Amino acid sequence: MLQNLTSESYLTTHHYRVTVPNLNVAVLGAPDYSRGLGKKSTTSDVTFYDLKQGDATVSMVEPTKYPEKLASLFFATSLADVAVVVVDQIGAALGETIVMLDCLGVKRGYLVLRNFITEEQVAPLTTGTALEGYKVAEDDPRRLREELMAAAKGSPSENRGDSDKVGSVSVDHYFDVKGVGTVVLGTVVDGVIRKHGQVKALPRGDAAEIRSIQKHDDDFETASRRDRVGLALKGVSVDALDRGTVISDDPGLVCRHDFSGQAHLVRYWQSPVTEGMVVHLGHWMQFEPARVEAIDAAGDWRNPKLSLKLQKDLVYRKGAKAVITHLEGVKLRVMGVLDLD
Repeated sequence: MLQNLTSESYLTTHHYRVTVPNLNVAVLGAPDYSRGLGKKSTTSDVTFYDLKQGDATVSMVEPTKYPEKLASLFFATSLADVAVVVVDQIGAALGETIVMLDCLGVKRGYLVLRNFITEEQVAPLTTGTALEGYKVAEDDPRRLREELMAAAKGSPSENRGDSDKVGSVSVDHYFDVKGVGTVVLGTVVDGVIRKHGQVKALPRGDAAEIRSIQKHDDDFETASRRDRVGLALKGVSVDALDRGTVISDDPGLVCRHDFSGQAHLVRYWQSPVTEGMVVHLGHWMQFEPARVEAIDAAGDWRNPKLSLKLQKDLVYRKGAKAVITHLEGVKLRVMGVLDLD
């Protein structure tokens, strides 16, 4: 797989294709559940698994370090088209997972109920959330694998062939490959990227060229929204990269470390935001600390306008949303969403 690139595999793969359908799936609630669904690839605080059938592919990711690290859950869910939530028990972790998926608006998914947990027991937690329409699936990896592949084959081809829309890749892993140089792994979050395209590594702004594009062991001339890719980059070193780096030359992207935005706190959050509070903002594969500089609640503490200052620039498009989290939260660490102006 592209996540296990070596200099030999990267240089000797020459199967050029135009496009393939891909589905990004967050598998949550049961560590290593994806072993029954696909082939394991990259492992860090998130673990990727891959499934391929003909031209269709499914990229699955699990939050390896959750519930200890909330960032692991965010990274696993932030770019998901579909979620598979395995329910072994009803507790704080399940509740926090539901809130995260709801804040991210992941409306397509499956509930795998185990340990004699019933749909009636879970319904009060999912009603009124993005998970309300999730299908209850049997604890049968083979059948679930078939459903995910069918969903991948039927996924809409948004932005495919739209040569006028500049693409952006959100990076989750990066490394040097002998004989190749800098390679990044990530997901195309918007538009179309092209081989030999001139791009920047944002927010630093280092210039680079896309030397080659791989998707699931095959070389491509282009990649579109939803595609999981491996990019060989010329002109930029791994020292200029970080998780969350955005590879793009889209002039519509904003890089800022201080801004104001309307916040919307979830109904389970029990206390107002306070000045000086340190929160984390999650957008694409970025998960950055930010200090609350000012608050305008206008009589509604659940929907305050916040002025925030981050330690580094956040890369986003105006009108996007970020998830607000507070790592010091006891029962819940997901606070809500923030409109990015």
